Amino acid sequence: MFLTRFRVNAARSGARRLLSSPQAMHAAVMSSFPALLPTDTPPSDGPRVLWRLDHTTRAEVMLYIVSPDRPDLTHLVEQAGWPAAAAADPVEPGWQSRPYGPLLDRLATGDRWAFRLTANPVHHVRRKDDEPTKRTAHLTPVHQMGWLLKRQESCGFRVLEKADNARLLPSGTTHAKAPHHGDRYELTVRDKRALAFDKSRATGPHGGRRAPVSLVTVTFDGRLEVTEPQLLRRALTHGIGKAKAYGCGLLTLAPLGTTR
Repeated sequence: MFLTRFRVNAARSGARRLLSSPQAMHAAVMSSFPALLPTDTPPSDGPRVLWRLDHTTRAEVMLYIVSPDRPDLTHLVEQAGWPAAAAADPVEPGWQSRPYGPLLDRLATGDRWAFRLTANPVHHVRRKDDEPTKRTAHLTPVHQMGWLLKRQESCGFRVLEKADNARLLPSGTTHAKAPHHGDRYELTVRDKRALAFDKSRATGPHGGRRAPVSLVTVTFDGRLEVTEPQLLRRALTHGIGKAKAYGCGLLTLAPLGTTR
């Protein structure tokens, strides 16, 4: 496994095209692996290619990729990087890739990390008893936070809780039946984005036009404690939640107290 970081040159027209289309960015990321064909489907039970865009400042965008194989991002440097600077530095040709195995192997129960995750929090609802359920996005930070908290145990971690003297609300919640998680946990929800776009192959299997893709994404920042290292390794290499092809699901860790 490899963890790769690529700084996007947002001033370039190629970069703006990629940043405006999750589908175009997905295609560019998948083109970084010579052994993968465009028709390849992700493995059902193995590590997959995950990616995420971090808008660290208004002018700086970082692309992170976790993958089973080392990527070649030459085409991304040419479209959305600094080609001349990359050519002058053969050691770091416009991106940085590092083996991910050492970090995965060192995870142990009780370890504490800062984390970041961009995800597509959804649930299934039905308006009438005789209707099929429909996948629907969570729209409020409280419900989005609840979506992640429901998955923490199965993903091998627990989100840390604030100390009592750091909470503004008693016990960190407003009501037992309608908990407000925002003041209880070391967790924030930000950068809500509503995305809608057409797939490049707009014709459906029966000749009709495919419905456009629409999804809501948010970014979680917080602190966690490892409870089941093996489950956390799986979450780090398989992703969390839906819409992984569109930049969701990649969980990354950083030592506590460091600047991202």
